[in-house]
Amino acid sequence: MPVALALSPHLDDAAFSCGGTLATLAEAGWKVVMATIFTATVADPKGFALACQTDKGLGPEIDYMALRRDEDRHAAEALGIAPPLHMPFREAPHRGYGTAPELFAEPRGDDDIVDTLGDAVSCLVGDLSPDLVFAPQAVGGHVDHVQLVRAMSQARWTVPILWWRDFPYTVRDAAPKEPFKRDFYALPERACRYSAMAEARKGASCSAYATQLAFQFGGVEGLMGRLAGEARTERFRLAGTLSADVAALFEDHAARG
Repeated sequence: MPVALALSPHLDDAAFSCGGTLATLAEAGWKVVMATIFTATVADPKGFALACQTDKGLGPEIDYMALRRDEDRHAAEALGIAPPLHMPFREAPHRGYGTAPELFAEPRGDDDIVDTLGDAVSCLVGDLSPDLVFAPQAVGGHVDHVQLVRAMSQARWTVPILWWRDFPYTVRDAAPKEPFKRDFYALPERACRYSAMAEARKGASCSAYATQLAFQFGGVEGLMGRLAGEARTERFRLAGTLSADVAALFEDHAARG
């Protein structure tokens, strides 16, 4: 059974950005695993880190990350894929980023997570031996996405990587930040056009992240409207070479144009 691994910075990124593709691979008989990087619970959060949950109506007594990990399990089930993996790294607000603008600025000089993160991701790839990896392009410039791309750039893998365009940052701004644009635009573009069934699975999966929907989309209706605007298509930049059977699932977007 072929294996696909989606490396998600946060508990929702993979489902939002390539959930239709993941559901398509699962329907085709693949084992599909979402591994989320920044999922660690931090006891007694303070300041901005605490505000990131209280502004969603969740009191300080609630283990926010545990709640989000539960959402992620339901999201994976909705996609029809394997139970997700949760890696023990802290989100940016727990690493010294103290305001919302800082989350989208250059990484802090003391945020020395890249080497450790690169080692952990390489070990995960070694353990799972995936045939295909999905990862973010860091569209939007969120520091956690940026640090994951930096960590992955240090790895030397033979496995092909499909780098996704980070939703919903792609639809929030007509010209979103793309800190790695030069690197990714040098790679060929591929598109997965998924079925109505995969679209329904993606919608159910994204809806499982209930703590995020009001903040990100204004609620479920707003989420579904944004997803409908994607026209059952997810686009990627390809690093490496796809086998013939895998390539058949992805259109050469440049060739279409």
